[in-house]
Amino acid sequence: MTADKLKLILAMLIIVSGIGGFYYFGDKAELIRWAALLAAIAIAIVLAAPTALGREAWEFIKGARLELRKVIWPTKKETMQVTLVVAVMVVLVAVYMWVIDWGLHKIVKVITGYTG
Repeated sequence: MTADKLKLILAMLIIVSGIGGFYYFGDKAELIRWAALLAAIAIAIVLAAPTALGREAWEFIKGARLELRKVIWPTKKETMQVTLVVAVMVVLVAVYMWVIDWGLHKIVKVITGYTG
């Protein structure tokens, strides 16, 4: 077994132990539990970072950040317009479904002879 595999296995065990400890010590202060969990994750990252998989993950993250900078975010006006269109469509579909439901209800009442 290579050193990289051992480091990755150890990193995973540390994360699993951190999660287990988070729930095992449920009666302790939540701040301490979160701090211990974050510390376990940080230790696992430091341990896994120098491995081949860790370097690949870091390159992926750098590439994702680069692509994120290329995104053209909508303006406030565009966001408001799209939100309004979505809200109107939700209302229209809700009314349509209500009408269909009402109609089917009436049809079933006629077929079954229910008068209540």
